[in-house]
Amino acid sequence: MFFSSKHPIRLFIVFLSTALCIGSSLSLQAQEKSNLTSTAEFGGKWGTKVEEAIKALKLQGNIEDGQIIYEEICEACHQPGGNGDPAGNFPQLAGQQSTVVIKQIADIRAGNRDNPTMYPFANIEAMRAATEDIFDEEKDGPQTLADVAAFIQTLPMSSSIKGPGNDLEHGEKVYAENCVRCHGDHGQGSFKNYYPVIAGQNYHYLMRQFRWIKEGKRRNANPEMVEQIARFTERDMLAVMDWVSRQKLQPGDWDPNN
Repeated sequence: MFFSSKHPIRLFIVFLSTALCIGSSLSLQAQEKSNLTSTAEFGGKWGTKVEEAIKALKLQGNIEDGQIIYEEICEACHQPGGNGDPAGNFPQLAGQQSTVVIKQIADIRAGNRDNPTMYPFANIEAMRAATEDIFDEEKDGPQTLADVAAFIQTLPMSSSIKGPGNDLEHGEKVYAENCVRCHGDHGQGSFKNYYPVIAGQNYHYLMRQFRWIKEGKRRNANPEMVEQIARFTERDMLAVMDWVSRQKLQPGDWDPNN
């Protein structure tokens, strides 16, 4: 089974209505990373004016509630451990920066990122329908975002699908010259700047998203990245994504100040 739910009938209703199928312990670091203190850090060209995201970033995420939301809505596609699928249709979410999760879901909900597969499950009404009789009090959109993002961040990453491995030296060189400033030495991303963890991500997913960003199909992409990768050759793309897919997070990567 791709998912197990404590509320199978309600989950089935949510899935049917969309007509698409596409314990968690809280460490001190994860708790610190579950919210930002200033909405000013969410501005600029790479930021968003989506009110829901701005509110969610200021909230303390509830790990336990986030796990329930994840199991009810996200698990069917992204798998119980958040590891995605081998084909790369659904990315590995495990270990992703909570700020990144909040921004991306809010952008999908607001129509700033096109993702017709995910929208039926990520929209506010779907989340409300799947969880309305679980919690003592109804949760609003920003709180559900903060909760599920906080839970996802605590999930351990797993080994994912890698590229062919025949041009890794070139991939490392391309990464060092073009990507390290934002994504870090080995793809750990940035919590405060909501640059995603790309280390260990599924190679096929990385390639698809990279192409979409380069071709202008992913509308919420960082404008600086779009400009940076415009000159990448096919060899550059294949090699650097292969190298990234093989990287692992290191001790100290979970720093809310980075």
